Amino acid sequence: MRYRHSKGVIWTKIICTFITKLVKMKHLTIVVPSGEGNNLSSIVGPFKIFSRANAIAKKSHGKALFKIELAGLNEHVDFYEGLFAVRPQKMLRAIKKTDLIIIPSLNHNYDEVIKQNKALSDWICAQYYSGAAVAAICTGAFLLAAPGLLDGKNCSTHWSAAEDFKKRFPKAHLQIDHVITDQDRLYTSGGAYSFLNLMIYLVEKYFDRQTAILCAKIFQVEIDRNSQSVFSIFTGQKAHDDQVVRSAQLYIEENYAEKVSFSTVSKKFAVGRRNFDRRFIRATGNTPVEYLQRVRVESAKKLLESTQKQISEVMFEAGYSDVKAFREVFRKVTGLTPLDYKNKYNRGAAF
Repeated sequence: MRYRHSKGVIWTKIICTFITKLVKMKHLTIVVPSGEGNNLSSIVGPFKIFSRANAIAKKSHGKALFKIELAGLNEHVDFYEGLFAVRPQKMLRAIKKTDLIIIPSLNHNYDEVIKQNKALSDWICAQYYSGAAVAAICTGAFLLAAPGLLDGKNCSTHWSAAEDFKKRFPKAHLQIDHVITDQDRLYTSGGAYSFLNLMIYLVEKYFDRQTAILCAKIFQVEIDRNSQSVFSIFTGQKAHDDQVVRSAQLYIEENYAEKVSFSTVSKKFAVGRRNFDRRFIRATGNTPVEYLQRVRVESAKKLLESTQKQISEVMFEAGYSDVKAFREVFRKVTGLTPLDYKNKYNRGAAF
């Protein structure tokens, strides 16, 4: 029995080795966009995580899965006013075929960075239509959306860039609460270091669950996190030219703790209720009621973070009188209950 078991293990290893040799190595291109102020960590991070996943695969199966290369339009790109620099291993024009492309986070001069990287966008489009998958990190979604690749597709980006993104790319289906979106070989992630979650997600997709879990443990990434709502800070959508709506927003922000009647608010600004609602939605992307909820929840978040007030006290100060309603709205907006939020973000919380 012992001999047969050993023989079976040996044959399994031989078969696995044979299959591994038959599998052609895939190509991963991490692009280095032109322009100052782009994000270096979202270039280095994917490189390190996929390199580690490759090392795990090589140890387990005898062969790495990806050939990883940094590629760009320029031979030298500065970061953080020249403090760091990246020298891409290849120019984009030298890469005729790739399997997976990763676009890092961009600076917030979106129009300029899109203009500077027109050739990069064209290359990404050509690769995508030739079968490559493309993953955009944080504001890298702007570069992915610019040529229309995200039209009609679900996507995410940093919550602070949501308003700019929706104005520029109204045909994209922005899911701003999502940490990761995955549709038709196009992947996007939420803000900042949530790209780590996207990288672990891609490792699982291309390698396996075990490799993803091991990478998550090595890099200490909270695996399977799917919402960035808890991190968002609501500042109000005021990048519009409707002065009536802007005045109504200020009125809501100053009176959110009171009982707010939007019939009264619309009369206050001499606008019919239906017309008021239409204009408000067009200008902000929210209904007046949703806007009021976001303002109240943001107020509650600040109290939960910085005071030792009971949940009921916070509820009343935020303009709610019903515990169930407050809890449901708070959880809908942040993904956490008020108590869970306080436990997570108030260091001195005592219950």
